[in-house]
Amino acid sequence: MSPTETPRTDGFTRVLQNEAREAIRQWREQHSDDNYWEEPLLAVARAEDPLFPRLKEVASPEHSMPRDILPGAGSVVVFFLPFQKRVGRENAEATPFAARSWAEAYVTTNRLIESVNIRLKACLEQAGHQASITPATHNFDTQRLVSGWSHKHVAYIAGLGTFGINHLLITRAGCCGRLGSLVTSMPLPPTPRPHEEWCLTKAGRKCLTCVARCSYGALHENRFDRHACYEQCLRNDAHFSDLPLVDVCGKCSCGMPCSHEIPAPIRRNAE
Repeated sequence: MSPTETPRTDGFTRVLQNEAREAIRQWREQHSDDNYWEEPLLAVARAEDPLFPRLKEVASPEHSMPRDILPGAGSVVVFFLPFQKRVGRENAEATPFAARSWAEAYVTTNRLIESVNIRLKACLEQAGHQASITPATHNFDTQRLVSGWSHKHVAYIAGLGTFGINHLLITRAGCCGRLGSLVTSMPLPPTPRPHEEWCLTKAGRKCLTCVARCSYGALHENRFDRHACYEQCLRNDAHFSDLPLVDVCGKCSCGMPCSHEIPAPIRRNAE
């Protein structure tokens, strides 16, 4: 398509979804030992969605707006790379540190997110639009531990899922995985947001499994100590000193009803 043509945006989200799948397929072909992921999810938010300005209240006063990332932004594309169940299971069973497979998956997925973003950016540019990539991680203030561009909050706005008590986003493929995003000038149709909570506790049912999974004093039913959480993440990084930076933990996303799906009692209503 010529850059001067105006592409149809109907169905283009499906094109991007297929491009994300193809990026993972090619990655697996080129790196045969890397096989951590299930099928990716992808969703879209309008750049002018009224929830974006609210991120300066709920996430960080310095949180960027889509047009800070790309002047002339029309849409924000967010994708979720769900981890395979065995990755979550191994991390749930490991003690007292994260599982080595979890740490290795983190390093590899950072690279894969960049690869997916590059592929999506090229697809959008071929369609005659601009796109700007955001980093997979480590775009946060190390003192206050707040992000200048929160993938999980942006993913909520894009309709990928709802927040759990663990402060992670529960998608249709659960919360055990990684998020990536980019901003484009293409005005894509927004993805509808869920109309109900996908977290059992927030939906009024008994759970709090994620709170029980955290034995480091970080996660509680009514509060989250992000500094205690990050201290454990740094302990894991020190434990896996032979790997690149792996300031991860993930215990509160593994071995739970929402790890790899919407919990069954809620899923029936969400379908």
